[in-house]
Amino acid sequence: MSRKELRALRAVLKPEHRLLGLDVGSKAVGIAVSDAARIVASPIRTVKRRRPDQDTEAILRIAESEAVGGLIIGLPVRMDGTEGRQCQRVRAFGERLRPRLGVPIVYWDERLSTAAVERVLIDEADLSRRRRAQVVDKMAAAYILQGALDALARS
Repeated sequence: MSRKELRALRAVLKPEHRLLGLDVGSKAVGIAVSDAARIVASPIRTVKRRRPDQDTEAILRIAESEAVGGLIIGLPVRMDGTEGRQCQRVRAFGERLRPRLGVPIVYWDERLSTAAVERVLIDEADLSRRRRAQVVDKMAAAYILQGALDALARS
């Protein structure tokens, strides 16, 4: 996310708007939402991927119920900073959402977000492998969104 994108996002957000964070995977989409002050990200749910129209509808319902004014989508950039096939898939997912949601979409570099969340879930929460699998996607979405919120606050 560039400073220009942050300024553009801030310019269109109304005070009551929240941000929705997504961690888009091939099997599931982790979803997190910010508080109304856009300070804290909270994981809310994981949506199992089905068909593109069903995925879009599920996210649309959540966005409407949470008074979302913008979307932060984690972009799985390679360690060297380049974008590969998975980045293309994530961008295509976002572009399918854009006309239906009608809110700005910003892509956030999510390198190592899932690994960081897994480490916390293992070391600090001491969750079993099965329980980690149930929560890792939405926790990764919260991690991604929190990074964007922190950058938004600093800009």
